[in-house]
Order: sequence, then C-alpha cells, then structure tokens
Amino acid sequence: MSTEWKKNRDSSRPQGKRSEAARKPGGKKPVASRPATAEDLRAGDRIVVTIKRIGINGEGVGYYKRKAVFIDGTLPEEVVKATVTKVEPSYITAKLDEVEKASPHRQKPPCSVYDSCGGCQLQHMTYEAQLRAKEELVREAFRRYAGMESAPIRPILGMDNPWSYRNKAQLQLGRAGAGEQVVAGLYSPGTHKLVDITGCAIHDPAINRVTETVAKLLGELDIPVYNERTRQGVVRTIVARVGRQTGEIQLTLITAADRIPDRERLVRRIRDELPQVTTIAQNLNREASPLIFGAKTTVLWGKERLDETLGDVRFSLSPRAFFQLNPEQTVKLYDAVREAAALTSEELVVDAYCGTGTIGLWLAPHAREVRGIELIPEAVDDARDNARASGAANARFFVGRAEQLLPEWVQRGIRPDVVVVDPPRTGCERPLLLALAEAKPARLVYVSCNPSTLAKDCQVLLEQGYRLDWIQPVDMFPQTAHVECVVRIYREDKH
Repeated sequence: MSTEWKKNRDSSRPQGKRSEAARKPGGKKPVASRPATAEDLRAGDRIVVTIKRIGINGEGVGYYKRKAVFIDGTLPEEVVKATVTKVEPSYITAKLDEVEKASPHRQKPPCSVYDSCGGCQLQHMTYEAQLRAKEELVREAFRRYAGMESAPIRPILGMDNPWSYRNKAQLQLGRAGAGEQVVAGLYSPGTHKLVDITGCAIHDPAINRVTETVAKLLGELDIPVYNERTRQGVVRTIVARVGRQTGEIQLTLITAADRIPDRERLVRRIRDELPQVTTIAQNLNREASPLIFGAKTTVLWGKERLDETLGDVRFSLSPRAFFQLNPEQTVKLYDAVREAAALTSEELVVDAYCGTGTIGLWLAPHAREVRGIELIPEAVDDARDNARASGAANARFFVGRAEQLLPEWVQRGIRPDVVVVDPPRTGCERPLLLALAEAKPARLVYVSCNPSTLAKDCQVLLEQGYRLDWIQPVDMFPQTAHVECVVRIYREDKH
C-alpha cells in the first residue's frame, strides 16, 4: 500500500501478436542493425516498440518479436525508441530514449523530480487515463489468473482532486548539494542517491512544511544525520502524520542512537516554528534494515497519540500504528466493504487480517459481533484502543493466525457469517483459503492491493464452491501504479 514496490516481472505474461514496433511510423524500414530475433538481442541494442498496455508496476508493456518488453515512462499506443537493459528468457527490459508517436494522454509531470524519485509512476499520464489503465490491470489479472474473460468489474472509484492526498510521509535524511545541506527525501530506485522531495505533490501540504522545517533545523543545529554507507550519524528518518480532522501533526524522529545531540533545543525550535505539531517522538532503530521503525518509541514532548476519525469511527494512533494513507478514498473503500458484507445486525463478522481494527470497526455498528485476528500484538493493542475510543463494545480482537483460530472457533460452534480478508501483497496463504472454505461463511469480502494475487486467490475460492458477485476497484494512490479492490464473494447455497 505504499509506494515502495519492488519490480516483480512476470515470467509467464501472455504472448501478444507481433508488435508494430518492427517498423517505424510512416512505413519506413527498420534500421539495418536490428537483431533478427528477440533471442539475438543484447543489452545496449536499440529497438522500436509499440506500447500495448500499462503493467502492474506502471511500466509500459509492448512486444518485440513476440517477447514482452517493459519500458518505464511509456503509455499505451505510443511508438518509442528504447535501449535494451536486460534480456531474460521470457521478457526484455529497456530504457526509453525517444517517443516517436506520443499518446494523447501524455502530460508533463508537475513534479520536478518525478523521473528520479520513484515514488510515483504515472504522473506523465492524465488522471482519466490512469483510472482506465487501473481498471484494465484488474481485468487482465482476472482474465489471466482466474480464467474470467468478462469479470464483473465495476467502474473504478477515483478522486476529484488526485493530489495532496497522503496524510503521512516517511522520509530518509542525508546531505546533498555543494553545501552538503540536510535534505529529506527518498532514494532513487536501485541507487543510494537521496532525492530531495521538497514540496511533494501527493503529500498533504502540512506534511511538506513539517519535513522541510525539521530538515532545516537539523542542519542549523548541526545534529548529525545518518549516513547509510558509513552507518555513522544519529537521525535517520522523519515520519510525520497529519490528522485530517484536527490538523494536528504527529512527528517521529527515527534515530540510530539513544541520544540526540542538543535534543532540548531541537524540541523547542520545532515547537516554536511548527505550532501544529502536537507530538514529538523518538524511535530507536540501530539495525541496518529496510524496516523504518525499531521496537522502542519514546514521546519527547506532547501527546502520546494522534486522534483521527473516519466517518463515525474514532481512532487513537500511536506513532507506529498503521492507518490508511488516503482518508478520503478509505471511506469509499470501506463503504464498498460494508456493501459487500450486506450486514443486517445479526451477523458474526471475522476480520482475518485486522491490523489496527479499521475495517472491523467500520462494520461493527451493523453487525452482532466483530472478531478481529492479527499476528502483531502491538497492532491488536491499537485495535482494542480504537474500539474503546469508538465505543464499539461488540468488537473483540485476538492475537494469532486466522488459519489456526478460525477452525478452533468453528469446532466450538462459533461459525462466522461473514469473513473479511485484507492480506499483504502476497495474498492469502493457502491454509487460510482452505480454512475459509471449511468454515463456510455465507459471504466473503476480499480487500486487495495486488490484482494478480487477488485473482489467484479468488480462483481457489471458486474451486471451493464460492461465486464471485462483483469487483470494485478503488484508486487509493493516484499518480502511482497501485490499485485496490473490494470483491464480494458468496456461497451459492447461501446467497
């Protein structure tokens, strides 16, 4: 759900017809040095490709001699020149050199560091075209992995304003430029180059003000920022989250050492220059790890938690607590979940990947009982706190694995009427899918951030006697390749 996607090239993509890239626009013959077959290609060769569609990582997908070619920064129907960077048995990757025939949906990205940052993949595409491409990603996934030529896909739910929507930022710190000034940003994909993303177009403007000011203060106070290569320095990452209802900001500094030099002065300057900050916390993470947070968090000043609401549900968020990054679209997503669950106040609902309880608490006012299951104890603690904050007395949360707890409950006569799953990108583990089939809930609601694993898991459930009613895509992260879906699945004998 974040923008930190790894490239996940499929080795078995469907083969298309021979690409029109074999000739240039206007009927000109291809250059003489072009390799005769895709197998003859080598890194450094130049090719001409017609882009057919957008891939799951936002790259353009075309074909060269019937082999799939992935080229970042390209759009469907474009004819492009590209330099081959990698040749694999089933696909080719290439770097865009020139757009010979541009798509009418191509636009100039508003972000000055779009090409180097890596946080967004689709700013060069008009928003309406982004929405259509994401619908097609879902359609293609179900065609390929579930054998459904006409999957019941509803029109995607987009945003009226697809900018400034993120309520949280996690930005690495470093020094850049001739003056070695402190900057907050993201590492350019595949490199150790830190890109300053001052004024990020998809962050809430309040988040941008906080991260830029804190980076400036660290430089002015000469507080050492962490160097990833030497593993020297103190402050590694700035994490800032804004409460959309209150405007309050929770600020967490991730550090590689217990002690922050000149800490009291830093806290005082932050309070003076950023009055909207209501929490200043420190999280200790000494590990050379891609994980942002360590285990220990200390509030240096202010509130222990940030209060937030979604609809009528209240949440109390600790610095490490998960909360959806786009509250406006989250309401649309959760409303689709509620519609799919079709609750009548009589049902027992099990939320099998409950996290901090957000979906379960959204459904609690409409259910007899909600039971959430989550593997991470800290998340369960947050879910219980959120239930208390919202007055959801019928919501209970348990630490454990759903594939273990669900069969135990069924054996004791506690059989769910509705089960909601919201798994990670890898999808549901097969033991859980089989446990769901054995529990036989009348309805399943599958929330997914990966159309490919969603379609594969739905195919397993269809084989177990379930039927797919509808698929609702939701654009949770405009300008990126991410697309979320809510799927309503039911047992034919209990529809």
